[in-house]
Amino acid sequence: MMTAKQNNISVLFASPHGLTRELMMGALNRHEHFHVVACASTSQEVLEAVQSADVDVALIGGTLADGPMSGFGVLRQIHECSPQVKSVFLFYGPERHLVVNAFRAGARGVFCLSQSNFKSLCRCVEQVHAGQVWANSSELSEVVEAFSQMAPMRLVNANGMALLTKREEDVVRLLAEGLQNRDIASELNLSEHTIKNYLFHIFDKLGVSSRVELVLYAVSSTGRSQTAGVQSDKQERKPVGSVGIAGRLSMNADQHSDADFSQSRGERAMGLSMAR
Repeated sequence: MMTAKQNNISVLFASPHGLTRELMMGALNRHEHFHVVACASTSQEVLEAVQSADVDVALIGGTLADGPMSGFGVLRQIHECSPQVKSVFLFYGPERHLVVNAFRAGARGVFCLSQSNFKSLCRCVEQVHAGQVWANSSELSEVVEAFSQMAPMRLVNANGMALLTKREEDVVRLLAEGLQNRDIASELNLSEHTIKNYLFHIFDKLGVSSRVELVLYAVSSTGRSQTAGVQSDKQERKPVGSVGIAGRLSMNADQHSDADFSQSRGERAMGLSMAR
C-alpha cells in the first residue's frame, strides 16, 4: 500500500511533440498516484521547470526540440544541479549506446516506449520514485557488456581521488563479470567471508545498496577517468558529476550476495533500495 507521499508523485514530461505531451499529460493525470506539474519541449524549459516546480520524477525524451540527443545534456544537468529529482530516459528503439549513456548521464531508469505499454510506464515511475532503478534484463546486459569493454577500472571522485583500494577494485571488476562470491574468492585466493566483507565496505564507501547498482555506479564513475567512453559511434561523451548513482547501504552484504542480472521486469525495476 502506498504512503501519503507516494500518492502524489509529481511528474515532469519532456517531449518535442505537442500532441504527445498533451496525451501523456492527460493519461498520467488520470492515474490516481500521479500529478503532472510541468511539460516541456526544450532543455531550457526542463531545467526551468525543475527549478520552479516540485518535481519528483522527470520523464525525459532522448531528443528534445533543441536538437537530436539533447535529452542527454538535460539528464546530466538535472543530476548535477537537482539530484533529488529522479530521471527516466525515454527512447524508441533498442539502441545499446542509448541505454549505457543514459545511466552514465545520471538516469535512474530507462524506458523503451516502442516495446512497452502505459501500465509499465506507470510502474516505472512508481519504482523510480521509490528509489529503485528501472531497466530490463536485456538493458542491464548492455550495461555490463559496456563495462567489460572499458579500460581497466579506476573509480575516482570529482577530484580524481581513488575511492577504492586496488583489491576492492579487483572485487568490483570480477563482480561485474558475473562472478558470485565463491568464484571471486577463488580467483583472488581469499575466503568467501573476506569477499563479503569487501563488498560490505565497498557498498558503504560508494553509497550503493546492491550488486547491480554497484555495476551501474562503476560504469558511470569509470567513464569519468577515461578520455573516451563506450559508444557505437566512438564519439566521446562527457561523464556525469561526482556520483553516477547514489544511495545508502540499507542491507548487509550477505543479503546482496545472491543478486544477479537475470531478473524479470516485475522483479526488478531491480529491487534496489536507494534512499536519500
